[in-house]
Amino acid sequence: MKGACLNFENPIEDAVSRIRFAPQSNNLLISSWDSNLRLYDVDSSLLRLEAPAPSQAALLDCCFQSESVAFTAASDGSITRYDLHSGTIDAIGNHQDMATCVGYSIETCQVISAGLDKKVMSWDMRLANPLALFRNLGAEIDSISISGFDLMVAVGAAVNIYDLRNYERAVDFKEPSMDVGISCVASVPHTRGYAIGLIDGRVALEISNPLNSNSTGGIFVFLCPTARGLSRVDPQNVEEFSFYVLKILTKTKLNAIPHSHHPSLGPRYTFRCRPTTKDGTAHLVSVNDIVFNPLIGGAFVTGDNEGYVTVWDAKSKRRLHEFPRYPNSVASLSYNHVGQLLAVGSSYTYQDANETEVSPQIFIQKMEDSYVGFSSEVSNRK
Repeated sequence: MKGACLNFENPIEDAVSRIRFAPQSNNLLISSWDSNLRLYDVDSSLLRLEAPAPSQAALLDCCFQSESVAFTAASDGSITRYDLHSGTIDAIGNHQDMATCVGYSIETCQVISAGLDKKVMSWDMRLANPLALFRNLGAEIDSISISGFDLMVAVGAAVNIYDLRNYERAVDFKEPSMDVGISCVASVPHTRGYAIGLIDGRVALEISNPLNSNSTGGIFVFLCPTARGLSRVDPQNVEEFSFYVLKILTKTKLNAIPHSHHPSLGPRYTFRCRPTTKDGTAHLVSVNDIVFNPLIGGAFVTGDNEGYVTVWDAKSKRRLHEFPRYPNSVASLSYNHVGQLLAVGSSYTYQDANETEVSPQIFIQKMEDSYVGFSSEVSNRK
């Protein structure tokens, strides 16, 4: 099944660029090329907000700061702040060319953006009048990802990793080992690592050490006998988790198994999302987005330009599930905060002349235990 399709009284009129679930609710933020930012309440099936961009420019990315504040990046280079409750819109700053990416760091309270002007820019939102800091990377930037203090930037066929507390220079630079460009980069929760999607249909994974590890093992696996499935959390940050997870942690007996590191993958490994054809020809279809399950280590989902969404397990290095093909390209994906819902943005992406320009649609897929990433090792412990 493709999941439930969200209903809009006024349909989205142009390509969907990004969808993002809120930090602690099932409100879904949607940016699109029709210049509108939308906030959709998935639980109530209601559109809570539809706000046009001040300049009427296409919105190319969006992100949350909190449940009530969001940011957008637009084709005119503008970075804009939206108060989702009052509807107030404020300009934050501008790139000198199209702004392609925007993200927010909870740790540093910074808005981070990047664009075709080859710059990564940041603003400290704790200041009344935040000053723009920038770094010129010498190449156009199509994708960024933030995890803890790490900023991952896809530049051409390489990934630069910066420390947001001081990103005068990259703390890690991954030499381009691919012969094609990167379409998206996604950081791995709770660890230092990332996945990249390539324009030729391949995915590369590189996972190293966990973030915030300590002598007790850092990240733990909690096996909850009365819960359906597995929750992997950092005990030091329990207060940041949703009411759902808090209920599990406080109402059920826990068997804590120290998990000293993320599933070990060793060096970077690469695989194709789509099988080769009968004549051995590879499917050269761009991987448009990658998202990791927020609570289940190693489980991630890819979406490609042919409309396929696939669930993978990094530990076993195998495909767990593939959903039926969506009506159009998969432009964007997003997990909700407890990893039970997956939002799929089915939309043309202006990448392929053969794309069908049907109206964009947003699907909500409930993630069953059989394809959210439980390994046989975990199943045997339950």
